[in-house]
Amino acid sequence: MEYFAAYVLLGAFTGVIAGMLGVGGGLIIVPVLVWLFTLQQLNPAIITHLAIGTSLATIIPTAMAATLAHHRHGAVRIDLLAYLMPAALLGALLGAALAEFLGGLLLRRVFGIFELLIAVYLLLNLKPPQRPATPHPGWLSSGGAGIGTISALLGIGGGTLMVPLLSWYGVTLRHAIGTASALGLPIALGGVIGFIWHGWNNPDLPAGSSGYVLWSAFVGIALASFFTARLGAWLTHRLPIPLIRTLFAALLSVLGLKMLFF
Repeated sequence: MEYFAAYVLLGAFTGVIAGMLGVGGGLIIVPVLVWLFTLQQLNPAIITHLAIGTSLATIIPTAMAATLAHHRHGAVRIDLLAYLMPAALLGALLGAALAEFLGGLLLRRVFGIFELLIAVYLLLNLKPPQRPATPHPGWLSSGGAGIGTISALLGIGGGTLMVPLLSWYGVTLRHAIGTASALGLPIALGGVIGFIWHGWNNPDLPAGSSGYVLWSAFVGIALASFFTARLGAWLTHRLPIPLIRTLFAALLSVLGLKMLFF
C-alpha cells in the first residue's frame, strides 16, 4: 500500500482527462503504472502486463456508470451492440492471450507506437468521412472483434477506436459515443479475465494481485477517477477544447516516447 497515494493521484488526473475529452484513461494509466511498478522494482518481465491488466480492471466501473448515463439519454444503440458485444468479448480474450505471447518488452513498444499514433490523430483533429448507411452485421462483428483485441492488448476501453468506426458508418456522434461506452464493458471484462488467467501462477507477481491485476492500484485509480470525471466534464464547457486536445496530445507523445525508448 506504499504507493496507494500515487494510484489515487493517477486516477484523479485520468478522470479529469477522460471527462474533458471522452478518451479512455488507459492511454495514461498504462505508461504511468509501468513507471510506478518500475520504482517498486518489480520484475520487468511482468510490469507491462500488470499495468495493462490493472488498467482494464479500472474500466469496468467507469464503463458501467457511463453506459447507464448514456442509456438514460437514449444514446446507446442496442441494435448495434447485439452484434458488437459478443465479438468484442471474444476479441478481448484473444487480445489478452496475444499479450502473453508477445512478452513484456515488445508489448511495451507496441503500446508506445499506438500512443504516438493517437497523439497525431488528436493534433490533426482527424474525422472519418460519414457513410449514410446502416452498418452490415458482418462488418460490425468484425470491427467489434478487432477493436476488442487491440483494446485488451493495450489496456484501453475501445472508445478511441470505436467512435471513429461508428461515425464512418454514419452513426451520429452522440450515439457513437454512447454505444462505444457500452462496448467498453465486455472489452474490459474479457481482458481482465484473460490477464488474470494468464498471470495466475506467475511467481513474480506482487502481493495483493490476482494474475496481472493489482487490486490496490485498481481501487485507488477507480475511486478517484469516478469523482474527478465530473470535474472534467465541467471543464469541457469552460476551457478551449483545441488547447486541451493539443496539451493532451503532447502528453501522449511524451508517454509514448518513454514507452518506446526508456
